[in-house]
Amino acid sequence: MLPHSVPTRIDIPAIDVHHTLITLGQNPDGSVQVPSLDDVAVPGWARFSPTPGEQGPAVIVGHVDSAEHGAGVFFRLGDLRPGDTFTVGRADGTVAEFTITGVDRYAKDAFPTLAVYGNTRQAEARLITCGGSFNPDTGNYTDNIVAYARLTGSRPAPTP
Repeated sequence: MLPHSVPTRIDIPAIDVHHTLITLGQNPDGSVQVPSLDDVAVPGWARFSPTPGEQGPAVIVGHVDSAEHGAGVFFRLGDLRPGDTFTVGRADGTVAEFTITGVDRYAKDAFPTLAVYGNTRQAEARLITCGGSFNPDTGNYTDNIVAYARLTGSRPAPTP
């Protein structure tokens, strides 16, 4: 496991994601804040979760799409498979390396909060986006896609 260090970027080669990360908070109701729909290409790390590489589930969220801007950063999140890898660059100059262990789809009204956000004994990550059917009446998707991953290594970040 790694010490606390704010994540700065994410790279998921299997779904062609290469982007800097923003830091997100919580909404007044306690739910996870999501990135602005003004730029659906931007993923964010939930600052109430561990930093990637620390013990527990680091939470990174991104949009699947928007009517105005098209495909979002996590448009292909559901295409990830166990064994796929991704990295998270950290402010301390290290890169945390993760391996996907599973990808699940949950109805929003049956979201397994404890399974996704609950404490773990290892350093893990959760990549989250919307999925399922789009409900035009509510303007929301019916489901969430969650990719589960575990820390499998770390290395110094390449120097520019």
